[in-house]
Amino acid sequence: MQNPSAVGAASNTQSGSRMYRYEIAGLRQNQESDKANYAIRQSGNTFITVPYSRMNEVMQRVTRMGGKIISIQPVNGLNGGNGNVTLEQKKGEASIQTGQSNPTSVSESKPMTQAKAAKKDVPVNIYRPNAPFIGKCISNEPLVSEGGIGICQHVKFDISGGDLQYLEGQSIGIIPPGTDKNGKPEKLRLYSIGSTRHGDDLDRKTVSLCVRQLEYKHPETNEMVYGVCSTHICNMKPGDEVKITGPTGKEMLLPDEPDTNIIMLATGTGIAPFRAYLWRMFKKGERSLNPEYQFKGLAWLIFGVATTPNVLYKQELEEMQEQYPENFRLTYAISREQKNPEGGRMYIQHRVAEHAEEIWEKLKSAKTHVYMCGLKGMEDGIDEALGAVASKNGIEWKEYQRQLKKEGRWHVETY
Repeated sequence: MQNPSAVGAASNTQSGSRMYRYEIAGLRQNQESDKANYAIRQSGNTFITVPYSRMNEVMQRVTRMGGKIISIQPVNGLNGGNGNVTLEQKKGEASIQTGQSNPTSVSESKPMTQAKAAKKDVPVNIYRPNAPFIGKCISNEPLVSEGGIGICQHVKFDISGGDLQYLEGQSIGIIPPGTDKNGKPEKLRLYSIGSTRHGDDLDRKTVSLCVRQLEYKHPETNEMVYGVCSTHICNMKPGDEVKITGPTGKEMLLPDEPDTNIIMLATGTGIAPFRAYLWRMFKKGERSLNPEYQFKGLAWLIFGVATTPNVLYKQELEEMQEQYPENFRLTYAISREQKNPEGGRMYIQHRVAEHAEEIWEKLKSAKTHVYMCGLKGMEDGIDEALGAVASKNGIEWKEYQRQLKKEGRWHVETY
């Protein structure tokens, strides 16, 4: 998501002006939102465009906000213009504002750090923001049971009228209707796809999302603020039209080999891509459509939620675990109901620490992949847990993690 206290609309350039695009990692938000468990934390890398005259000013501001400049490129050295910029370039692109921030202007896009393409023939950007596909809502079902916290929906869209194709682990963009505070059309927000390439109906005619309505208190007025795009999606009714872009993303794709070990670490709606994985692995209809992919490895999902009613897709998950006990392992971290060894709330990082020795042993195999999706705040705790067991084995975790990334076995999509 874009930083409401530092990021605004993309800069407009005049003919002959010198503009530069910065790639920045680790940009903080304001003091209220910069918390490990807050719903609108920044993710991945952010791209900003600035004029030459403000480069020093922006560098200083980025440093103050805890960011790290990864690269600087002249805009005229980048490919693309209107309609020609890939979604990977567009995600998180913005310019830094030096005036007073507007905390109510929160974008729900998900800037993601994408790895180098590991596979060929991956569909990307079939539909672009200037020419989106117009789909229709087929169904919109609640995922949070009675007594749970917040609103989260499973929304299925009809894409039969176009050429939209996607793979498990990719995302699509949704463009909400209306205009932003500046009177410009709303920008797209990215959401991880929660269905397999065949869709929930196994006919390649649908795509599904798992969407939680974003809500938070305004840091100054204390009023509740609701996300523009997530509210739009959560309130959709069958027959409503939706603007879809994409697909995008290559970081979260599954390996082709069916005998791999897939360790999935999810919080909240971060379950979306893992639902797609598990359907591909274990759903009877899916398995019949994929004779070349009959999963034989171990799929282990460690899923962090606040309460039991917030376990999204609970019935599906537990049915698959019952049917495939040798191949699917399900571990919950229910923070408001379970206690960690110190007596505090049980978060996903505590479960990882609890099973760190076993995860470490599996990581030694070249057939083990780790996928992480959900709140960015879980990353440090997971690194700490695995760092402790790595240290016991005389290995520096960060260096080992870098090697896993180079091998394409460590996949992260957090927000």
